[in-house]
Amino acid sequence: MPEMPEVETVRRTLTPLIVGKTIEKVKLWYPKIIASDPKAFQTNLIGQKIVAVDRYAKFLLIRLSKEQTIVSHLRMEGKYRLTTPEMPKDKHDHVQFTFTDGTALRYNDVRKFGRMELVETGTEKTTTGIAKLGSEPNSVDFSVAKFYQALQRKHKNIKSTLLDQTVVAGLGNIYVDETLWQSKIHPLTPANKLSKARVKMLHDNINQTITLAIAKKGTTVHTYLDANGDSGHYQELLQVYGHAGEPCQRCGTTLEKIKVNGRGTTFCPRCQRL
Repeated sequence: MPEMPEVETVRRTLTPLIVGKTIEKVKLWYPKIIASDPKAFQTNLIGQKIVAVDRYAKFLLIRLSKEQTIVSHLRMEGKYRLTTPEMPKDKHDHVQFTFTDGTALRYNDVRKFGRMELVETGTEKTTTGIAKLGSEPNSVDFSVAKFYQALQRKHKNIKSTLLDQTVVAGLGNIYVDETLWQSKIHPLTPANKLSKARVKMLHDNINQTITLAIAKKGTTVHTYLDANGDSGHYQELLQVYGHAGEPCQRCGTTLEKIKVNGRGTTFCPRCQRL
């Protein structure tokens, strides 16, 4: 699943391709992608200009000229690409926005898990799934003190806590494994048992890792591509994710892989003691 660095990279590459363009019509090959009323979605978008592409956590926010916003969640394999209306349809193309300049933006999703919703701009944090999310890394709200207080209320393990998005938003399996290894925290450690010093280390590693991953244009492990069709490069820096059975780059111990709440989790049994 694209995580915060990947979605930010999509935002940055999508912006110059579509901002300033006016939507002429919308084609829905798979209407269930639209979380709101599909017919209203199509009708309300006609004639609107795209004025910006923002993001919160893993959600893209496509801002429109009539004070409306398309809230788009890519989920597992959603991708956008700029094309033309006449281009043959790929079997996994599900939505097409045709612009007045003769270009078109297509949404492609192999698993059909992604969703789009049209809302009034400014309401996305109260009327969509964004309402349940915690603070973003590198934001003012994501302070060490608030992070520690939030973890004190969580009795489940730290891996599951970081993945549930309510404490800190935008992290997925890749960056949780990486930052826990960097912080020498076992993934099964109860979140409320972490010391203030260890929480600060984890907080700082989350911020630094997300910053570097964005600079590297995200991580391509399976199918992730940005809006230009390019892969990310952070996979070249991964220390534990995808390296089970290999020696830990810090101590040489063989990295192990377990399941935590159904998610594959790689860690070092020596560096990350429970």
